[in-house]
Amino acid sequence: MAGRILWDVDTQVDFMEQIGKLYVPGAKDVAPAMALLVDAARAAGITHVASADDHELTDPEISDAPDFRNTYPPHCLRGTRGAEKILETKQRDPLPLSLVPFPPGLVPAMLEGRREILLLKKNFDVFTNPNTEAVLVALDPDEIIVFGVATDVCDDAAIRGFLLRGHRARFVEDAARGLDEVRTAACLATWRDRGVEFSTAEEVARSLG
Repeated sequence: MAGRILWDVDTQVDFMEQIGKLYVPGAKDVAPAMALLVDAARAAGITHVASADDHELTDPEISDAPDFRNTYPPHCLRGTRGAEKILETKQRDPLPLSLVPFPPGLVPAMLEGRREILLLKKNFDVFTNPNTEAVLVALDPDEIIVFGVATDVCDDAAIRGFLLRGHRARFVEDAARGLDEVRTAACLATWRDRGVEFSTAEEVARSLG
């Protein structure tokens, strides 16, 4: 069992930088809190799992007439700077797992000795990567500490997925931002009702130290 793990949701240039293709309002402001979490996890030897959009223009989620619920403008296109993780959360030597499914029985051995895992995806839901489930089973965390963007889209899909699978989740509210204020508030209320704990980056960093 991995104890606690840090789960970093889509902290990529297109979402996090104001020049990005799909900037999440206020995301740049919370980058220091994200850095605090990643640095604390590294110092404590805590596993850092990150998800990242890896889009191509032909992906179903990509649209020139997006509804911002199921479809979005082109963003995080493979090979572009917008798809890169920001410096504050950049992993040093991640194990990348694409949509090619590995036999679940092989995943535990693949994770041995790896503290950083990168789950690539073409959908806002990280569980559309067929390896996500196997990674969680192999790590078997006591608690998943979640931060990143956007609160009301990819964070929400991840946390709902964790709860569905019986995992405890802790959301770092000051290291996340949403696209839509009303939808974000609804997500936070739902999570609280379902037992998600809330913390600040400083509280988490102190607990990991």
